[in-house]
Amino acid sequence: MPDLDPLVPDVPALRARLDTVGYLADDALATALLLAVRMRQPILLEGEPGVGKTEAARALAAVLDTPLIRLQCYEGLSSAEALYEWNYPRQLLAIRLAESRGEPLRDADLFSEDYLLPRPLLAAICHPGPRPAVLLIDEVDRADDEFEAFLLELLADAAVTIPELGTRTAAVPPVAVLTSNRTRDLHDALKRRCLYHWIDYPDTARVAAIIRRRVPESAEWLAARVAIGVARLRARQELTKPPGIAEAIDWAGALHTLGLSVLDADAADRTLGAVLKYAEDLEAVRRAGLAELIDAEAGSDA
Repeated sequence: MPDLDPLVPDVPALRARLDTVGYLADDALATALLLAVRMRQPILLEGEPGVGKTEAARALAAVLDTPLIRLQCYEGLSSAEALYEWNYPRQLLAIRLAESRGEPLRDADLFSEDYLLPRPLLAAICHPGPRPAVLLIDEVDRADDEFEAFLLELLADAAVTIPELGTRTAAVPPVAVLTSNRTRDLHDALKRRCLYHWIDYPDTARVAAIIRRRVPESAEWLAARVAIGVARLRARQELTKPPGIAEAIDWAGALHTLGLSVLDADAADRTLGAVLKYAEDLEAVRRAGLAELIDAEAGSDA
């Protein structure tokens, strides 16, 4: 097992390394990620959409200088779809080629390594190292109970069985990061298997810092205004999808792309589609007036 201690010796060092790859983490999140790496235990990150759960896994993979292997969960996802599939076109071609030559073809000839297509879970198990891959199981709450039970077994054993080829056990078990938007409650058994951390919306100062990191062309005062505007939008109870950090970054990027140097009601109206993604939300905000989104005390480069 590779020693990851030099890469993440302590929480301040991990925070600093995350910062160098563009992810601003607080002490609580950095501590949770450090424990997941050092204890070799899966971690469940929960929070509202857009708070940076997926990006945390991406940043951790960058810090560890190891592949990020992502499984996007969805309703109806089966264990077979997440594990592997067989290359049926190649198998069919092999069958036809064998028939044309009059050669016998056994099942073992078709269901071999040559025709195996690993999906994310098997790819993470079979990752050769030397450092563990970061396995991101994104939005696990969208999958069903059956898949959740299968996932619990896989995380416990770091092994999977392929009927035609036997059991594969991870030589270097992955660092597993599960994310959930809490659209449904996960089973207690899965939660007990994982470390847990809730990621809340950061305050406006941290959002502004994130915007500046991701859209460096954005002026400091403008990033602060965007952060405040997003926070005010998120406070509106009637919105179908409150904006998160990703939308704040998109908003700042849209303002920069259009060459807008102020965030007034007109600029907000022209770029509102970067931050709100439902027609009903756009209509509700415009009907209420855009002036309330603008921080009158913020400065400008004027």
